[in-house]
Amino acid sequence: MLAMWFQAGGFGLGNLGGLALPILFFVALYFLMIVPNQRKQKKWQQMLAALKAGDRVTTNGGIKGTIITVKDDGVILRVQPDGIKLEFAKQAIAAVTTETEA
Repeated sequence: MLAMWFQAGGFGLGNLGGLALPILFFVALYFLMIVPNQRKQKKWQQMLAALKAGDRVTTNGGIKGTIITVKDDGVILRVQPDGIKLEFAKQAIAAVTTETEA
């Protein structure tokens, strides 16, 4: 009796019952993956816009240096120990390092 009730659509969902699970899945996917990634991207863009001379930064490749000049499309870093100047695209900056390393 109970099995017949489930097969007959006893929940009143009808054809919408088959769509509920995929829709719920995509809503959960959106809030668990897409929204946090958008927040991270926005925070990174704000960090790039706030770069200024004198900031200590780390590149995506792991190079640490101090910004000498900020251009529209890139930055020039002074890298230790020899004080070499390197030019990077702004998108290559992974983080602004606030800690002073020993």
